[in-house]
Amino acid sequence: MECLSGITQYILKGIHPDARFPRERYVELIKRLKSLENSNQFLFLEPNKASRTELVIGHDPYYVDNFLNGKLSDKEIKRIGLTPWTPKLIPRTLRLMGGAIAALNHVVENGGIAGNMAGGTHHAHYDFGSGYCIFNDLAVCALLALQKHNYERVAILDLDVHQGDGTATILQNIDGALTISLHCQENFPFRKAVSDHDLELEANSSDEQFLQKVNQAIDIAVKFNPQLILYQAGVDGLATDALGKLNITREGMNERNKLVFDMAVKHSIPTVVFMGGGYQNLLHH
Repeated sequence: MECLSGITQYILKGIHPDARFPRERYVELIKRLKSLENSNQFLFLEPNKASRTELVIGHDPYYVDNFLNGKLSDKEIKRIGLTPWTPKLIPRTLRLMGGAIAALNHVVENGGIAGNMAGGTHHAHYDFGSGYCIFNDLAVCALLALQKHNYERVAILDLDVHQGDGTATILQNIDGALTISLHCQENFPFRKAVSDHDLELEANSSDEQFLQKVNQAIDIAVKFNPQLILYQAGVDGLATDALGKLNITREGMNERNKLVFDMAVKHSIPTVVFMGGGYQNLLHH
């Protein structure tokens, strides 16, 4: 797997230390993966920052320009949630989006699986941010694949505990994009969007219930015969997660990932992995 690690220097600087957001998880993850760098399991690449042209393929140019020029309103900033706000969020966000786009470009050219060690910003909508998400990397990558790389079928497989509402709304009228969201019904966002396929779990669902839905989501994706899968791999469904409301074990989450990757390999579907949510304390074992 190829991993985009260039965001490391921006993670701690880009988000204010008083923000209610788990910044440290990114750095810890990259440290752990770096320990495997010489095992030939991972290749680390450095992404560029996303350009305005790339951002406006999925977002309102007025919103993009206001963000880039530091002119978002207090109301817009509050809705995003990354407060206290800092101008350093601008380069951080551009590098985060650039990592997703670089991962996309890598699998377009080489096939296989590539991942961005941040992102999965599925709550960002066309003209506003929400739920810690400023721009929607999944939607932007789907549109780049369809419009720039001439793909005909792209599946978004969102297995984060929260519905990918922004992704669903941005892509709702886009031919060739299939949105699949498996999420906890009783979790954020409380006003759900409409994905092509919404698979809902009740609060406190177990591994067995969760994995049954995962297999259902995978079957839907395979039947679509996608040329590309964008996999939102949030782990906020863990029982130990502060925001998850599910009862999934680490073994259940590992099995979820195995099912997705086995499917991608079996069917030779290029896959981009987005880190997604996770709000529990860091695990050091």
